[in-house]
Amino acid sequence: MSEEIREKIRLTYREYRHFPDDGKRHEIIDGDHYVSPSPNTPHQTVSRWIQMQLFRQIEEPGYGYVIDAPMDVELTDYDIVQPDLIVVAKSRRLVVKPIRVIGVPDLLVEILSPSNPEHDRELKLSLYQRVEVPEYWIVDPEAQHVDRYRLADGRYAEPTRETERISYRRLEMEAEVDLTRVWAAL
Repeated sequence: MSEEIREKIRLTYREYRHFPDDGKRHEIIDGDHYVSPSPNTPHQTVSRWIQMQLFRQIEEPGYGYVIDAPMDVELTDYDIVQPDLIVVAKSRRLVVKPIRVIGVPDLLVEILSPSNPEHDRELKLSLYQRVEVPEYWIVDPEAQHVDRYRLADGRYAEPTRETERISYRRLEMEAEVDLTRVWAAL
């Protein structure tokens, strides 16, 4: 009896662009398709308040771009994600294309959803470290804190946990997010 061995099919942007526009978040990580439900109201509130503060300090003065979901980020041929917030320095603007971001942004922000916190804490953390995203924030609206991961020598150092303020400095960009205002909006 012969045993048939099937090669794993790894999805790319070519397949990704044919996923349904159904209000859910579709992502490809290491060639595998992941689907998450649309975000809830607290998630969107936190996203909006963080985005507004970053926008005023980074995009409005012309230092870079602050992009909110849904926006496709093609990190590699087999890794296409939709982070909640994306920050790209003006000097690296060529990664921002009309349809998607192609390449590694300077900062990615994920806001935990009750339905799948492990997705951001484990799967995406591993991916973002592998592709060397310089800084990654995991925002926990329920616990009201942000875990900040910074890349050092190709790995994320132990995260710092911020509850009141979180600052961001990279290339020509500098910003500080007042988390007390974010939590007060909930």
